[in-house]
Amino acid sequence: MQKYTDRFPIKTQNFLHKELAKGRWFELTLFEQLGNIGSEVGRSINWRKKGDAKRSEGALFRALDLFDLTIADPRLKFRLKEILRAREVVCDHLAGDNEYSSTDESLEKYFMQFALAARKNR
Repeated sequence: MQKYTDRFPIKTQNFLHKELAKGRWFELTLFEQLGNIGSEVGRSINWRKKGDAKRSEGALFRALDLFDLTIADPRLKFRLKEILRAREVVCDHLAGDNEYSSTDESLEKYFMQFALAARKNR
């Protein structure tokens, strides 16, 4: 069977997660992808609480990188609305004016559901 990246080449130089962009990310389920994104979001939140803006920003950039890989996954085109809204809310909360009035807890709870579902389906 032909690999995803052979059929749909992605310019991996644009991603922080170059190895994942080469194809492994596209073998994960949506639950696994969002669970991994949630891990980076959680790291960003934790570093921000500890007052380490540089590490918080780094984790946010990694989360956004993973969001962009998920958005590029053609299997998920019917899920783009939710994925894009989640990305927008994360950006708003961690780097914007928090116009959506999100909390650290609400974001962690949202992403935890995907991590639990991914673990359950293994």
